[in-house]
Amino acid sequence: MTSRTCPCGLPQPYEACCGRFHTGAVAAPTAELLMRSRYSAFVKGNAGYLLRTWHPRTRPARLDLDPRMRWTGLEILDTADGSAFHSTGTVTFRASYRGGSLHERSRFERVDGAWVYVDGDFPGE
Repeated sequence: MTSRTCPCGLPQPYEACCGRFHTGAVAAPTAELLMRSRYSAFVKGNAGYLLRTWHPRTRPARLDLDPRMRWTGLEILDTADGSAFHSTGTVTFRASYRGGSLHERSRFERVDGAWVYVDGDFPGE
C-alpha cells in the first residue's frame, strides 16, 4: 500500500475512496463500503467519523483511539444484504494490525437513509 492508496484495500486513492466519506461529501452507499470507510477511519485516527457513523442506539459517548495502534490490512470475508435495496446488512471481516488480527461480523442498519454501524460479534469466540 502506498501512502496515496486507500487503507481499505480498494485500488483507489484515499481521496477518491474512503476520503470522500470521511469529509462528508457523500455517504457510503453500501454496508460494505461503510465498513471499509470505518476501517480507514481507524487507520487515520478519525474518531469523529467513527462516532458519526455509529448507530445512535449503540454509540459510545466518546471514543479514545490508541495512537500506537498500527492497522496493516483489511480482508472482507463475507457480506449479506447491505445494498441500496436493503435496510440492514452484515459484513464479516478480518482487520490485521501489528501483532495480531481482529475477526468480526458487523451489523449495519440504515438511519434516515444512511448506513450506520450497529454492533458486532466475534465468530468462533
